[in-house]
Amino acid sequence: MLLHRPGNELKRLTPRNNDQLLFDSIPWVDRAQEEHDAFAEVLRGRGVEVLLLADALRTALGDTRAHAAGVHAAVDERRLGPDLADSLRSHLSSVSPAVLAEVLMAGMTFEELPAAEGASLVRLMNHPNDFAVDPLPNLLFTRDSSAWIGNRVAVSSLTMPARVRETAVLDLIYAYHPWFRHAARAYGAHSAPIEGGDVMLLSPGVLAIGVGERTTAAGAESLARSVFADGIAHTVLAVPIQQTRATMHLDTVCTMVAADAVVMYPLSADSLTAFTMRPTDDGSVKVEGPAPFLTAAAEAMGIDRLRVIDTGLDPVTAEREQWDDGNNTLALAPGVVVGYERNVETNARLTEAGIEVLAITGSELGSGRGGPRCMSCPIRRESI
Repeated sequence: MLLHRPGNELKRLTPRNNDQLLFDSIPWVDRAQEEHDAFAEVLRGRGVEVLLLADALRTALGDTRAHAAGVHAAVDERRLGPDLADSLRSHLSSVSPAVLAEVLMAGMTFEELPAAEGASLVRLMNHPNDFAVDPLPNLLFTRDSSAWIGNRVAVSSLTMPARVRETAVLDLIYAYHPWFRHAARAYGAHSAPIEGGDVMLLSPGVLAIGVGERTTAAGAESLARSVFADGIAHTVLAVPIQQTRATMHLDTVCTMVAADAVVMYPLSADSLTAFTMRPTDDGSVKVEGPAPFLTAAAEAMGIDRLRVIDTGLDPVTAEREQWDDGNNTLALAPGVVVGYERNVETNARLTEAGIEVLAITGSELGSGRGGPRCMSCPIRRESI
């Protein structure tokens, strides 16, 4: 499981930039780190091997080719101008893998740039605390930047400007870390927009892909064609979702909690639809629908019915717990999930339905609108 422990990139958030960097509040970083450490220990306690993204990036950058690629990813000449960009490239080319990794994750202000050599209008006209290299506070949500489907990894094509450079970090890890050097790709970062939070494995060979604020219909179709060609899926459901902050990804609306059950925002249960895509013998894709999501999902999964566990009995509670990531549970095994402890009613309803809930604290982790599923990228899954 790939996780990212909150780091200095979160300390870059201010009331002036948090909206632009996609956070709803300014997290208390020390507490966020404590909460994340406890989350990682819950996973390890259930036999999950945890790989921290920062450690993986530092290891990957030990390869000279990765180091050069990392410097290239950090420096935007269109933003800095040729002279300042050359100066920064020269500086970063000489730093250690650990220092370069920190720049890639936490960014760099103009004040932190190497000593000036000659005049630079860009440098003079920017405030010392403006970013010459943007921080990546959303690295915390490792589900979004890549997703593993079978034995292949899909590196996301991220939509929001604040997150675009995350894909370069994941590309470096998957290309140069010893664990992943031979990993095959199911999707590339330069393809049509798709984000891992919209990609959900319903059962072996069956994927659901949310289409909304972050993932386009072209992205969903492109990924479907890729997984069909690779033989790692036989059915893909494209699920339109509202293009709002509260429902930015499919996994903010519903997540799998057992082989035949989802936890779902109740206002979506009857309105959610799906287009069903399947490969044809001539290599094209057949599209059917739309049909009710729950019906299409059950049919694709080969089960009679997909059970729904609501995030609340009344509309107000359901809306509150959906906003607080009550639907964004992480399934460690069929019937065992990790969820935020603050979603008391959702957790109670899961327990009543026979689902074991491993509750974690997320008062600071949730400030970027993401729950346990968002904060985790499963790399290898055992068959069920």
